[in-house]
Amino acid sequence: MTTRHPIAPHEVELVAVRAQGAGGQNVNKVSSAIHLRFDIRASSLPEVVKMRLLCLNDRRISREGVVVIKSQEYRTQEQNRAAALARLDELVDSVSVTRKARVSTRPTRASKLRRLDGKAHRGEVKVARRRVVE
Repeated sequence: MTTRHPIAPHEVELVAVRAQGAGGQNVNKVSSAIHLRFDIRASSLPEVVKMRLLCLNDRRISREGVVVIKSQEYRTQEQNRAAALARLDELVDSVSVTRKARVSTRPTRASKLRRLDGKAHRGEVKVARRRVVE
């Protein structure tokens, strides 16, 4: 998948750390998990995308404007690095899509008549439920 705004590799800080959780002896010896840090304000992204990222209510974005992603789902460092970068690309792509402006439309004459006929019919039903007074 091609991203709309590619991120330069020098703007991303990747650190290998030990993974958490069960995994036997291997998890205690190998640093296969990846911590990705990406400073939004210091990046080369367009200002509009930066502002949208900073306005996101996402727990991965700190108050200082740094995206922190931890990837530890795979056994190898390379797979975790690729997964973390893919998540960062997905996050940036989610805010780079601009919504199409809504074009306001007017109801047709027939739809207005149908609505009024429905209202009149409901009124007749309610009148028919009333107690008969002689």
